[in-house]
Amino acid sequence: MEKKVLKSVRGAPTLAPYSAAVAHRHLIFISGQVAYDYDEKTMVSGTIEEEARLALENLKTVVEELGSGFDRILKVTVFLTEMEDFHRFNTVYKEFFPVNPPARSCVAVSALPYGARVEIEAIAHI
Repeated sequence: MEKKVLKSVRGAPTLAPYSAAVAHRHLIFISGQVAYDYDEKTMVSGTIEEEARLALENLKTVVEELGSGFDRILKVTVFLTEMEDFHRFNTVYKEFFPVNPPARSCVAVSALPYGARVEIEAIAHI
């Protein structure tokens, strides 16, 4: 089976040359989600909690729209512009993954596109 490029109707638009998600066999590889407001068509700048919550909501929207669910996410990678936000981010993250969370990496980066403070990518099982 070759890779299949997937598009989310409600997911944040891809503003660069990449696919929002790619499926291969029984896996979906979801590109990074940020605090993008679908209705306002704009990036949201706020506290780390606000941005994390919106990025996770966007991830949830894409995962569910593509036929999976948060309970089927296997791996998450989180990019933070400030590692000092790690504990505050985790408070929000636990709301979305209260039990049996996926494997996760969290790295600090010097900057993210469009001024985002957090970006979250995932691999899910279909």
